[in-house]
Amino acid sequence: QVQLVESGGGLVQSGNSLILSCEASGFDLHYFIIGWFRQAPGKEREEIACISGRRIIKYYGDSVKGRFTISRPTDAKTIYLQKPSLSSEDTAVYYCAADFRDRCPDEGDMEYEYWGQGTQVTVSP
Repeated sequence: QVQLVESGGGLVQSGNSLILSCEASGFDLHYFIIGWFRQAPGKEREEIACISGRRIIKYYGDSVKGRFTISRPTDAKTIYLQKPSLSSEDTAVYYCAADFRDRCPDEGDMEYEYWGQGTQVTVSP
């Protein structure tokens, strides 16, 4: 049974760093891509980054490129999303998702079969 569980959200002060975790179980990560997404209040869900089974990484969206880092340590079943300095614009629910594909999409998409429940990140002034 495929499961994705996000953690690391909460109330964070502006300027502080963020590290979110996505713990994956029930499937072999070598054959799946993992994406990190966020949905801000009143906005559509957007894909931030994707990492393939071979740990090839893509980032999406001009507003987030160069600001987030996705990673998965070798043989680990946890995928991380990091940002060194948060602003109020980063307030959102963050999700990770998995799909049976061998490479990340060239453009961000929502065509992931499995989703976590999300973790709320609220950035205070």
